Amino acid sequence: MMQSGQHIAILESNDLSIGYPHPGRTPLVLSSHLNLNIGRGQVIGLLGPNGSGKSTLLRTLAGLQPTIAGSIKILGQPIKSNQVRQTARMLSVVLTDRIDVRNLTVYQLVAMGRYPFTDWLGRGEDQGPERIMTALGQVRLAGYGNRYFNELSDGEQQRALLAKALVQDTALIILDEPTAHLDLPNRISIMRLLRTLADETGKSILFSSHDLDLAVHTADHLWLLQNGGALIEGKPGDLMAGEAFEDTFRIGASEADQDIITGYFRSLKNRSAGE
Repeated sequence: MMQSGQHIAILESNDLSIGYPHPGRTPLVLSSHLNLNIGRGQVIGLLGPNGSGKSTLLRTLAGLQPTIAGSIKILGQPIKSNQVRQTARMLSVVLTDRIDVRNLTVYQLVAMGRYPFTDWLGRGEDQGPERIMTALGQVRLAGYGNRYFNELSDGEQQRALLAKALVQDTALIILDEPTAHLDLPNRISIMRLLRTLADETGKSILFSSHDLDLAVHTADHLWLLQNGGALIEGKPGDLMAGEAFEDTFRIGASEADQDIITGYFRSLKNRSAGE
């Protein structure tokens, strides 16, 4: 599943602290001392309970909000929250927020992914149309270019947003809850598509998810972010063999919920062991 050359660091953080600054007051720190690394062609799954800071971590790594401390580099270049255009040439982001682009066709939406490489009039790009058609084919939306985005199903909309990220042609794609609004068949389809794109294009993909079962079977590596800020990382099989998953989701849970969590992960381990 991994690509050759994955030892090359696409993203790396050094002593990173994430959270929310409060001018004149002590910042709210959700997690600190994070030394993270993503190799070329890797698929990384970020898992954890609600409120643990998954979206904050992704937004910070993407340069969409400032760090509390530490540094982030993409391909050796520092990421800063005030350098949006420069960052957009190194990584692309698909957020979980629904977007209102009812007047845009799928082609026009995907074409927006080329904005970091054009001037304010959209000039300076010769291969844009070819890149757009290639991206639509990669996400299985060939022939959908003239459809309006708001006329697509939820699954098709997610694939169109992924095409927009692909046409941006960055080494890293970050997705926040890419399966959040989808039914089970479309969740499976999107996860398989992420795996295929990483394998075929060599792009690195970082996604957050609550679909633990799908994440375990999709990712090369998992980051488990706990309430309280601790982050455990490792290969899915290694983490599944230990108590890392249970520890991550038990923190702060009621006694009754802890029993449910224990039963769920016991079942998940048994299913994984039987494959």
